[in-house]
Amino acid sequence: MRELLSIAFVVPLQGPTGIYGPSCLACAELAVEQLNAGRGIAGRQVELVQVDAGRPPELVAEEVGRLVDNGRVDAVAGWHISAVRVAITRRIGGRVVYAFAAMHEGGDDTPGVFMLGERPVNQLLPATHWMRRQHGVRRWSVVGNDYVYPRVTASTTIKALHHSGSSVVRTDFVPLGTADFSTVIQDLKQAEVDGVIMLLMGQDAVQFNRQFARAGLSERLLRLSPAIEENTLLAGGASANKGLYAAAAYFDGLATTESGDFARDYYAHFGAWAPPLNAIGESCYEAVRFLARLGEMAGSVAVDAVSALPTGHFYDSPRGLLRLDGNLIDQDVYLASANGLEFTVEDQIARTG
Repeated sequence: MRELLSIAFVVPLQGPTGIYGPSCLACAELAVEQLNAGRGIAGRQVELVQVDAGRPPELVAEEVGRLVDNGRVDAVAGWHISAVRVAITRRIGGRVVYAFAAMHEGGDDTPGVFMLGERPVNQLLPATHWMRRQHGVRRWSVVGNDYVYPRVTASTTIKALHHSGSSVVRTDFVPLGTADFSTVIQDLKQAEVDGVIMLLMGQDAVQFNRQFARAGLSERLLRLSPAIEENTLLAGGASANKGLYAAAAYFDGLATTESGDFARDYYAHFGAWAPPLNAIGESCYEAVRFLARLGEMAGSVAVDAVSALPTGHFYDSPRGLLRLDGNLIDQDVYLASANGLEFTVEDQIARTG
């Protein structure tokens, strides 16, 4: 039997972002089974050690830290909010490779950390330009959760839109886990804006969308989110999704050969009642397969080995052609509109650099 390579797989299983958990687990399981049917990672069979990222960041980081301290895991991967990423990096940064799957606010130069998700420059910003051209949305309100990713992303967007023909004219940040958006909704009714940039995660986004629609705001304001995905549409219900747009590198039903092959394998493995395919779940597949890519290129997933890799490496994935740019990933990004409980991809708004 071959030696195991163990990955601390850090995804939310409770709390506001727990809605994403089943899709994350299923997609990562598929990646592991595919890898173990071949060479695994650097010739080693792969196993996932689940860590619940739905808890307070310091608790998550401490559990991951103990796993690393004890030699129980060889790498870290998964989707979780950036507050959890910051805590994990503070605890174990530079000791093992860390494949962070989520969309993110910018770079992190910690050795061994790879930021695999979309970022404002190729996701939210081109989406706002598209919304201005196609729908005349120029004045935005930001509604986000109060932690590092929404705040930094909002700040980046405000600066980037300056002199662009669009602007952010107001911001509201609420604690993660907020269920009552009545004050925010009332302010939006009176605000002179054309649209809302939603930087809300999971169940918070579901609650906001329901209350937004009940207040009649979907009749006059469009919404744009880098985090809304298929689970959120289902949980909110079709009536909550009118005028809702999302930007992401992957959607279930994305009409590309690579995404079609992935969806076929996923539903063949898990069946018609599988957790919904979406950008967040698929990003976990990407993270596990990315570790295998590092193993192929460097011969191992040790931090010193992968830190010596040259930039500019291209490879294929369900998201299409990806490019390693330092410790970031360049990828195609799409803009989709909600159509009831599904997304319709409207346009490609960014291409692999």
